[in-house]
Amino acid sequence: MTASNYENLLIEHAHPGIAILKINRPKALNALNSATLLELRRALLSLAQDDAVRVIVFTGEGEKAFIAGADISEMKDLTPGDGVGFSQVGHEVAKLLETMPKPVIAAVNGFALGGGTEMAIACDFIIASEKAIFGQPEVGLGIIPGFGGCFRLARAVGLPRAKELIYSGRKVKADEAKAMGLVNHVLPAEGFMEAVLVHAKSIALQSASAVSKAKTLMVEFTEAMGLNTKVDAESHAFGRLMGSFDQREGMTAFTEKRKPEFHGLREADLKSN
Repeated sequence: MTASNYENLLIEHAHPGIAILKINRPKALNALNSATLLELRRALLSLAQDDAVRVIVFTGEGEKAFIAGADISEMKDLTPGDGVGFSQVGHEVAKLLETMPKPVIAAVNGFALGGGTEMAIACDFIIASEKAIFGQPEVGLGIIPGFGGCFRLARAVGLPRAKELIYSGRKVKADEAKAMGLVNHVLPAEGFMEAVLVHAKSIALQSASAVSKAKTLMVEFTEAMGLNTKVDAESHAFGRLMGSFDQREGMTAFTEKRKPEFHGLREADLKSN
């Protein structure tokens, strides 16, 4: 059975206890715009309350992308205030993935860049296709990760490696992502979702109340600094970069398919708006 009351999402209940939640914007490589983020928030809140759902598999429609990032065509003209708001909605979705009382498996079937990596690492764990590619390329657009990458990536792969990936914007293939601890399993592209469902079924067969309690405790135990404090700090830093020269140049260059010409560090870009 498929739920179709969303414009940009698909929800399938094809297996007892398992919901497959898909971003359904394949022509945009499943990029996250505001409308999609709001639908994701609504869908996750609904799934959290659905007693028939024990495990959620989160993926992208099509064969090319899990989530190729946030929608740059929407972001490029945001004001600092708009940027904070956009980041906050993304954080709400990521927090739901991380803290909802049901396990969420990220089934990364292709590109998971920027917001795609951030959404994946907010899930309980990642299973990747051999074709998956991860990365936080935001600095090449004149911004920073805005949906949790500045703290969740360090938790996943260690602080020095997270710094290198964020500072350079370097992309990593599935095998390297597994070697650094970002990914639990790398599976063949052929039959990928069927293999992911084997892992989901093994969880769905367990005590839902016990799994939920274990998830709640593990999330609490990993938060040395409060999650809300981290979210607020990242959202405001993300927003302050909107309207800077490098942000405008980086995103305009992206949409024009050319290399950006950044001006470098300017005092005005570091001041609070």
